[in-house]
Amino acid sequence: MYYDVILVGGGAAGFFTAINLAERQPSLRIAILERGKEVLSKVKISGGGRCNVTHACFIPNELVQFYPRGSKELLGPFHQFCSGDTIEWFERRGVELKIEEDGRMFPTTDSSQTIIDCFTKATAQYKIDVLQGISVQGVYQSEKGWKLDTTKESMTCAQLVFTTGSNPKIWQMMGELGHRLVEPVPSLFTFNIKDKRIQDLMGVSTEASIKVKGTKLEATGPLLITHWGMSGPGILRLSAWGARILAEKNYQFHIVVNWLPTVDREDLLEQLKDFKHEHAKKMVMKRGLFDFPTRLWERLVQAAQIEATQTWADVNNKQMQALMLQLQEGEFQVNGKSTFKEEFVTAGGIDLRDVNFKTMESKINADLYFAGEILNIDAITGGFNFQNAWTTGFLAAQAIASKF
Repeated sequence: MYYDVILVGGGAAGFFTAINLAERQPSLRIAILERGKEVLSKVKISGGGRCNVTHACFIPNELVQFYPRGSKELLGPFHQFCSGDTIEWFERRGVELKIEEDGRMFPTTDSSQTIIDCFTKATAQYKIDVLQGISVQGVYQSEKGWKLDTTKESMTCAQLVFTTGSNPKIWQMMGELGHRLVEPVPSLFTFNIKDKRIQDLMGVSTEASIKVKGTKLEATGPLLITHWGMSGPGILRLSAWGARILAEKNYQFHIVVNWLPTVDREDLLEQLKDFKHEHAKKMVMKRGLFDFPTRLWERLVQAAQIEATQTWADVNNKQMQALMLQLQEGEFQVNGKSTFKEEFVTAGGIDLRDVNFKTMESKINADLYFAGEILNIDAITGGFNFQNAWTTGFLAAQAIASKF
């Protein structure tokens, strides 16, 4: 079976590339190959089933700062196709997006099915063949183009695009074609922590600053206590930026949590002393200062060796110092990680030095392109990984269209 262009991978990047290409060159024979039974499965579960399409950050120089890997390479591409272009692209196809308080953007329907329907409608309109349950077994290049051996039949094409995300088998094939590979490690994950201070506090959330002891890794943001440990944007940010370092530690390390990141250490001591004076007769356990989750305050007070019946007047200097340490330098042992919801993201993939970021074409093999997470690009949570898919897919489509 011959096609002008074959896209391997029926996810966000694959569909976006194919649709943009077909719009420029409607006469092309285009096929999307998906090894699974369903296409766009990651789109479906993204953002809790609402699909976090992009982020309301419209300046390329600022947008790249959300990518632990790929920030330098994406700067040029984001000048070509950025978050604002994504919004316009979907609006032209009848999909309106809304901005939430934290900058994340979702369809106004709050349903990922809206995005899936938009893509499937476009592929039908442009007669793009979407072939499911087909796995690529081998890739070969000749003077006539590309040949793919699949589980169903052999296929040939003039231009070939891989948008397979974190697929070790495909990475291996790309390595055999001469591409350098960066060993994949998990990027977005939560921390497994067993500690009396947070036991049975699942659902408690507060702003915090988190450091990984013995490294320069540090992040600030909402921290969510879960039944297995800690999650939330602050932890996920740390896991993304520290993906390789934490993998090297085999996910066994210590973190230091500052539950009062906006309070200076010296100011904290003064505020505690003033509070002690003003509320001398009140029990420490029941009368905490700062806008702090009550149950967490009680646990930290306990950890500072302050008795449940003790009043502020009874707190001695040693206990005061211990309370300060718990509030701003609480140390926790991390033993392993858990995947963040179903949104598995990896750091690793095709070495970015082997790709032309003006066209997304391989520097090793002509007429071979990449888009999305197959590359060594990943971002923190918030719609940034999808924006990478849209941008790289747009550039690949533009470059391929110019060849026909």
